[in-house]
Amino acid sequence: MSLVRKRSVSIRGHRTSYSLEQPFFDELVAIAAERQISFAALIAEIDASRPRDANLSSALRLFVLEETKRKSAAASKSEK
Repeated sequence: MSLVRKRSVSIRGHRTSYSLEQPFFDELVAIAAERQISFAALIAEIDASRPRDANLSSALRLFVLEETKRKSAAASKSEK
């Protein structure tokens, strides 16, 4: 079982915190590496696209879920 861990990041000069389980954090780090951008840049991108009434932690988890689904769909198409 993965415990939730609170972390901090600076987004456009503003310090904020989020809470994530380790597998979500690890996947975000991997996605940033795949895109060849910094972790903070990826978080800022996700933050900018989330609805203002959604919290950052939830937006990060949903982003990981959507990326995972997108990669799975792409892999399925390439296998055909």
